[in-house]
Amino acid sequence: MAARFEPLPDDAGEGRGGAALALDPAELSILRSLVVQLLELVGPAGGAAGATDGGADPLEALFAEGPTEPPSDPALARLFPDAYGGPGESSDEETRRWAAEFRRFTEPDLRTRKREDGLAVVRSLDAVAADGPVPGGGGVVRLDAEGCRRWLGTLNDLRLAVGARLGIEDDETSDRLISLPDGDPRKPMAMAYLWLGLLQESLLETLMT
Repeated sequence: MAARFEPLPDDAGEGRGGAALALDPAELSILRSLVVQLLELVGPAGGAAGATDGGADPLEALFAEGPTEPPSDPALARLFPDAYGGPGESSDEETRRWAAEFRRFTEPDLRTRKREDGLAVVRSLDAVAADGPVPGGGGVVRLDAEGCRRWLGTLNDLRLAVGARLGIEDDETSDRLISLPDGDPRKPMAMAYLWLGLLQESLLETLMT
């Protein structure tokens, strides 16, 4: 998988800061599947993972409070870390109290934003058929500046979640993924992790040109 983001030409009508990504059918399918799994992990907007969206009162949701404890799932803990104190660090009672209060009032909005960004990525992937085919099939995702922001957020969330599943703690651990043998069950997920990193890097480079 060698897909990379490229700047949109000036006459593309997407405005400054736009980017385009050509995906073959396999790349499109894999990326969409990963984002859908991320959405399932994050759960409904403003709520806890595993809750349902139906019947929510908008006014009640506006004043809803989030959890005070970090998620037990390692991937969710990467997506919704404590604001005070680092992973594995000992903290005093006051630090834990501040972290709990911050999480209670910010996690619902953060969850909503992550979900909205992921849904925007899925919609853009579903729309590539209207953008015209690329050689060998697939299509081209075209993003304006806001779309780029949403993609950057979702790509980062995907890497955090996949990295947690792989047990990646630092760059050294990440570098070892390249040398995993083909028979290692972690190989497909490791390749997806590295590919997501290349996509994220190429999008950042595109936005800085």
